[in-house]
Amino acid sequence: MPTLRDLGLSEYEDRVYRSLLQTGATTAKELSRTSEVPMGRIYDVLNSLEQHSLVRSQASGRPKKYVAVEPEAALDRLLEAKKRELDEQADRYEEIVETLVEEIDTGEPVDDTFWTAAVGPDETLELLLERISAAEDELIYVAGSSASGIDLRTVTDRVVDALEAALERGVDIDLLLKPALVSELPVEDTQCYHDRFQQYENFEVRMLESVDGTFALLDGVEICIEVPNPLDPTESFAMINLKDATFATDIREEFAPRWERADSFEF
Repeated sequence: MPTLRDLGLSEYEDRVYRSLLQTGATTAKELSRTSEVPMGRIYDVLNSLEQHSLVRSQASGRPKKYVAVEPEAALDRLLEAKKRELDEQADRYEEIVETLVEEIDTGEPVDDTFWTAAVGPDETLELLLERISAAEDELIYVAGSSASGIDLRTVTDRVVDALEAALERGVDIDLLLKPALVSELPVEDTQCYHDRFQQYENFEVRMLESVDGTFALLDGVEICIEVPNPLDPTESFAMINLKDATFATDIREEFAPRWERADSFEF
């Protein structure tokens, strides 16, 4: 069950505030008794609640009395304080990541062949997005089917976001699509993607009917190949991620004449 401690108050602060709501304006001594907070701690607790703007104190008169701020206002203030705290934490984490990106050096590229695979539509999508985010210079993306197993619009939105982030990094992107794949998307979505990409000179999209399969070629040395489910071609079964410069070069040579034959994509 949620408590005020979930919003940042201590146990003593929670107890004193709730007691004030019950007693109305009262003294620290009386609050210590009703809240069962030790007298040696009660003033520290009240000062903290005042700093949170949850309690007001009497400006004059002895003994000093305290009153609780109305619950709705108090909860709003606690929520705003927690949001600010989370925003500050997020900013700190972003700074840490930026620093680590600069400090962590992956070293010189390794020529050894390496491959891995992801099985299942969700895992396949996550692997593809991960590798797109790793592209540094060039990305060739060929999409010949919507074999995803999950909502096409959701998948497309996430891939488009990843591609746009790559363009922002200066990656050159060539996108080759099968016309039928484009027709599966709502016209307004297609226009939206066009509006997002048209500003980038390092992006080009073409269409070719004889495009089969889906793969991404990264920086001329790495390739992600989508493997459709043999029992249901509309569903993705797995994705193979292979780092092999020789194989990637062969794929690029096969891609080049198809790219030349492809038509420019008109929205």
